[in-house]
Amino acid sequence: MIYHLFDALKDFDIPGQGLMNYLSFRAFLAAVISMLTALLAGKKIIRKLQRLQIGETIRDLGLEGQLSKKGTPTMGGIIIIVAILAGVLLVCDLTNIYIILLIFTTLWCGAIGFRDDYIKVFKHNKEGMSEKMKLILQIILGLVIGITVWQSNNIVVREKVKAEAEEITETQVLDKDTDLHVTTGQWKDENVVKSTKTTIPFVSSHEFDYKGLSPFEGRWGWYFKWFFYVLMIVIVITACSNGTNLTDGMDGLAAGTSAIVGVVLGILAWLGGNLVDSNYLNIMYIPGSGEIAIFMSAFVGALVGFLWYNSYPAQVFMGDTGSLTIGGIIGVSAVLIRKELLLPLLCGIFFVESLSVLMQRFYFKYTRKKYGEGRRIFKMSPLHHHFQKEGIPAKIQSPARAIPEAKIVTRFWIIGIILAVATMALLKVR
Repeated sequence: MIYHLFDALKDFDIPGQGLMNYLSFRAFLAAVISMLTALLAGKKIIRKLQRLQIGETIRDLGLEGQLSKKGTPTMGGIIIIVAILAGVLLVCDLTNIYIILLIFTTLWCGAIGFRDDYIKVFKHNKEGMSEKMKLILQIILGLVIGITVWQSNNIVVREKVKAEAEEITETQVLDKDTDLHVTTGQWKDENVVKSTKTTIPFVSSHEFDYKGLSPFEGRWGWYFKWFFYVLMIVIVITACSNGTNLTDGMDGLAAGTSAIVGVVLGILAWLGGNLVDSNYLNIMYIPGSGEIAIFMSAFVGALVGFLWYNSYPAQVFMGDTGSLTIGGIIGVSAVLIRKELLLPLLCGIFFVESLSVLMQRFYFKYTRKKYGEGRRIFKMSPLHHHFQKEGIPAKIQSPARAIPEAKIVTRFWIIGIILAVATMALLKVR
C-alpha cells in the first residue's frame, strides 16, 4: 500500500520518494515491518490463545523435557501469517503476479493448517484433518500455481540477455525492475518465451528443460512438457509443505531452518530478477521476480520475530497453521524463481526428516510382515526425535544417550547454514 501510494504521488516532489523504487530498500523495510509486527502482535496473540485455552496436548513418548510443554499455546502460526502479510501488503507491488500467487499460497496453506489445528484443539481429535484431505488441498494449490505458470503471459523467462558495449554511455538511468543504476545502452532481450526450463547445477548451460522428459515432438510434445512441469510443481509444493510440517517438533527448529532457507531464496530471487546480475552469473532472467525477494524478506522477518517467542523454552508453538504455511511458501517461491531442483540440497533438513519417516514406516511394516514383529531403523522418527530419545533397540543405536533439545536445534541450524552456503556455491558450479 505504501508502494502504491508513493507511485500514485510520483508527480509530487516528496522527500525520500525515490527510495520506494529500490528493491533493496523495500526488502529491508518489509523485513523490519514483519519482524516488529511479529514481536508486537505476538504477545497479544499468545495471551488470546492462553485465554481460549488453546494449549498443546502431549503424549508421553519418553522424550526429554516433553511433558513440560503440556499446555503451551499452539496455533502460533497466526503470528507468522499476520506478520508476513503486514510487510507484504505495505511494501510489495500488489499487481505483481508473483506476489499475488504467494499471498494466495499464504492464505490457502494457512487455512488448511488452521482447520487442522482447530480439529485437534477444539474437537479434541489428536489426528486432526485426515491426511487424505490435506493432501488433496495441497495438490489443488499445486495445480493452481502450475496452471498459472503455464497460462499467465506475465510469467516468462528471458533466456539470453546481452548488452551492446559499444552503445554504452556515461549517463546513468534507474531500472526499477533491477534495482540498479545501469549504464545506458541497448539491452537485447532474446527469446522472451513461456518456458519449461529450470535451474540445475553441474551442467554448462545451468538449465534443464522439462521437454526432455516428453516422448513426443510437435504439438503433443508441447502438451507433455507442460504436463511434466505442472506435475513437478505439484510434487514440490506438496513435499515442501509436508516436510516442514514434519520438522516442526522442537522449539525453534522449523522456524530457524526455514528462515535460513528464506534468506537463500530471497537472494536467488534478487539475482534472477536482476538484469545485470543474471547476465553476469549466466542464469535465466525472470522479469518481475525481484518482488519475490521482498516477499521473502517479510517471510524471514516474520520468522525471526516469531523465534523470539518460539525459541527454547517455547512460549508458543506454530502448529500446522504455521508449518504448512511456511512449507507452502518455500515450495511456491522456489518454483516461481525456477530453483525447485535445488531444494533437495537447500531444504536438506526437511528432506531428511521426511525421508526418515518414510524409511521408518516402510521398514516397520516390512519386518512385521517378515518376522511377525515390527522393527525400527531409528529410535523414533522424524529424525530430530531420534537424537532426543534415550537408547532403545533400533537399527541405528547412536547416540545412546538423549541430546538436549536446544543443542539438537542449534546443530540442525548449523547444518542448514552449511546447506545454504553450498546451494549458493552451486551457482558457479558447471
